[in-house]
Amino acid sequence: MVFEIARITVDPARAEDFEAAVAKAEPFFRADAGCTGFALQRVVEEPGVYHLVVGWTSVEAHNDGFRATPNFQEWRALAGPFFVAPPQVIHTSTVIGAVSVA
Repeated sequence: MVFEIARITVDPARAEDFEAAVAKAEPFFRADAGCTGFALQRVVEEPGVYHLVVGWTSVEAHNDGFRATPNFQEWRALAGPFFVAPPQVIHTSTVIGAVSVA
């Protein structure tokens, strides 16, 4: 399993609306067979900065699978208008310990 971590920056004045949009978009991720978990985390030290953390069965399940689906387009339609810059996306795998993204 891998985790997609997307650093997303929004206007802090619109943070509440962004969070509501992501809540509406969550089912689009969870409907994908490659998705194993989903969380939106607010960066405490930086107002308007979030980490979207999504568990995937593989990098390919995210990049070649989900990103080619209408569900990805729905996600971007809901959340994209809040982005002040393109999200920065990385993929990680756990080497020590365990973290569950529900």
